[in-house]
Amino acid sequence: MEESIQNGRNYLSKYLSFVRSKGRYTFTLDELREQFNASGTSINQSLGRLKAKNEVAQIRKGFYVLIPPEYSSQGMLPPYLFLDDLMKSLNKHYYLALLSAAALWGAAHQQPMEFFLLVESPAPRSVKTKKLKLKFIGRKEWVSEGIVLHKTQSGYMSVSSPELTALDLCAYAEIFGINRVVTVLQELVQNIKPIALEKVARLYSNTTAIQRLGYLLDSVFSEEKLANALWKVLSERKFYPVPLSSQKEKKGETQSRWKVIKNMEIESDL
Repeated sequence: MEESIQNGRNYLSKYLSFVRSKGRYTFTLDELREQFNASGTSINQSLGRLKAKNEVAQIRKGFYVLIPPEYSSQGMLPPYLFLDDLMKSLNKHYYLALLSAAALWGAAHQQPMEFFLLVESPAPRSVKTKKLKLKFIGRKEWVSEGIVLHKTQSGYMSVSSPELTALDLCAYAEIFGINRVVTVLQELVQNIKPIALEKVARLYSNTTAIQRLGYLLDSVFSEEKLANALWKVLSERKFYPVPLSSQKEKKGETQSRWKVIKNMEIESDL
């Protein structure tokens, strides 16, 4: 098979068709150099022609995706089909997170054009082009609890569970603002289970996020069982007053149970 590919005029196109026939959407420059006895210049010229025809797209230096005809008008493969391969090429633990994960769990009202991934620190440089936006957020303390495998057309990718997604949304609320977080949680909360929430929270080091989520579940959504699951965890920790929004002054009434300073009025988009 390899000899016939190498001897053909369109050796690269033929090889990439072979790659796709194996159920793969991705390949690397190192792979091509190893596969063919061809100069880097020759390979790059061939890749350039394929990119011009929207048959191939470069995601990062040395990492490419194949674009089947059904996606040629977009000029990009949906990230769900290549994220796992990309992160394996970078040798990084990761999971699809925040609004991107919430959309998979049914909270699609606020689905962003940008894909958010939490990764082992140090985080790779984020990808931002006209056709693709991947935001990498580094996490120093890596805990696998709450990370699940989500099946895709190309295999599987790591995604935060509804419980971990909710905690992360409160931990990184400054990225979106509390009102947007509340809007997402309104749709996400129906998929959160008390036992799973407590299990994830016990290994979640960000106590402030637990306080904020507990406050929202308790005071905004009236989800008593979910709030109590978080309280079991929080009551065993030392915690201090924290503002509901870290982007505003720490002025306002402090809710006695969760010690959350209500320094803003919550307005949901739903």
